[in-house]
Amino acid sequence: MNEHSPLYAIVEIALAADIAEAKLPPGSQLPSEGRLIERFNVSRTTLRKAIENLVARGLVEIRRGKGTFVTQPKIVQELTSLTGFVEDMQKSGRVPTARLLDKTVVTADARVAGKLALPVGSDVMRIQRIRLADGIAISFDETYLPLDIGDKVVTHDLDAEPIFSLLEDKYDLPLTGAEYRLEAVIARPDVAAALMVDPGSAIFLIERTSYTRDSQPIDYENLFYRGDMISFVTHLARSPRPHSS
Repeated sequence: MNEHSPLYAIVEIALAADIAEAKLPPGSQLPSEGRLIERFNVSRTTLRKAIENLVARGLVEIRRGKGTFVTQPKIVQELTSLTGFVEDMQKSGRVPTARLLDKTVVTADARVAGKLALPVGSDVMRIQRIRLADGIAISFDETYLPLDIGDKVVTHDLDAEPIFSLLEDKYDLPLTGAEYRLEAVIARPDVAAALMVDPGSAIFLIERTSYTRDSQPIDYENLFYRGDMISFVTHLARSPRPHSS
């Protein structure tokens, strides 16, 4: 950086250094716009350009109505075995919590019915929750259960008790495997509000069907994850190549 560098670049480098040196630790809020303008003696336009560059670098994020915050290091989640959110976050050293948004009986459309091996139009229990790590919303979970088991599950405190644990420990429904589908999608308004991102933001969707004994589907979920907070890792083995004749 030299004396001919643009002012916004000087501000950007100074704030990035504060983040690197933990003067602004992960999760902390940047000082107000007014205080930063006073500190660097720059215009509002210059400051906002510097902040835009920090956002583009993934160092800070703007939370609507709250301010600008230093981003948390991404959570790395391995997709190598069937685990629940609580298990995943504890493995990452995070404190998992949940907030129940809704639990209601709905009519299964063709997709939900197919995933749960039920007739189209069957009543199923839909549970919507926000899942948090260290108090930050990470995922919006939409869970569908056959009504007979869903009626039982919703009698529990779903802010505190994981559904996987209830199925296995309370109702003797061991989870034997799951089918995953992972894709990038655009956040619909209710998901965006739950995750505190702008509507239309790119997020991850994991569509997961979990099975119990005799390959019976027991739990179908749409798990919407903030793309800026998590990355997924898996391990692949190469199949033996066929011998040439």
